[in-house]
Amino acid sequence: MKRVAILGHTGMVGSALVRRLQSEDADVELIGASSKEVDLCNLEQVSTWFKKFKPHYVFVAAARVGGIADNIEYPVEYMGENALIGLHTIMCSAQYGVEKLVYIGSSCLYPAHCIQPMTEEMILTGPFEPTNEGYAIGKLVGMKLAEYYRKEYNSNFITVLPCNLYGPNDDWSESGHVMASLVRKICDAKKNNLGEVVLWGTGNPRREFLHVDDCADACVVALKKYSDGMPLNVGSGEDLTIHELAISIAQAVKYEGKFIFNKSKPDGMQQKLMDVTRLTRLGWEPNISLSKGIKEMIHYYHTLA
Repeated sequence: MKRVAILGHTGMVGSALVRRLQSEDADVELIGASSKEVDLCNLEQVSTWFKKFKPHYVFVAAARVGGIADNIEYPVEYMGENALIGLHTIMCSAQYGVEKLVYIGSSCLYPAHCIQPMTEEMILTGPFEPTNEGYAIGKLVGMKLAEYYRKEYNSNFITVLPCNLYGPNDDWSESGHVMASLVRKICDAKKNNLGEVVLWGTGNPRREFLHVDDCADACVVALKKYSDGMPLNVGSGEDLTIHELAISIAQAVKYEGKFIFNKSKPDGMQQKLMDVTRLTRLGWEPNISLSKGIKEMIHYYHTLA
């Protein structure tokens, strides 16, 4: 029996991996590690955990994540925590003989002014987007360490780079991701009969969205089929503006108010669209359309309200 560790199994990506692997027709034992069970920023605790469970495969889904506002306010925490998580989990994976590791990075690792769509070769060809630079540098540590272990020790460690994710167990607070934030604001406006919804920035930046269950499926495909030193983009290959996303959500909840754009707030990168050629060559494609995903997100939010 192969032991598969999902570090951060209670988070949005980690819980999606649990769902995906539980449906796998294979003799595997799932091992979770949440922040309540082991502090991944503490090397001694991480080493003790690996020594105890000795997993064969590892998904590093644990991370400190959040929206633009949170990234701007807490760069120390975003950089420091993510760097430590990457360092500790990858070092201990190597020390305790993990057969394969999938480190889950982020599209934020791409330069702020990147040619679109973004191919994996473009990483580190320019400065990061300032609004999430701390987070990007923290995640870069994990990606590069996995790469270095491949070069120096021939470790089968890979990195996947998801686009903007959404789905069950998303963060619905003010510091959450774009999709959850817009769904919450628009649903609340509909419920309270508000005539307008204020959104950050101009509404013009283009973003690519992927349901987290599709991301989890792509990560499992990468575990089985991908062993390249180059990171692997994970996305839908399609994007839309933030304004267009807001309109789609409004139509789904039948909200007829107007959108006010607070242009004093930052937009972030003007476009983030992944080139998913490498992923599609593995025979993978997403199953959940954006329109279906939006309806699911609205349902999730209503169950919480």
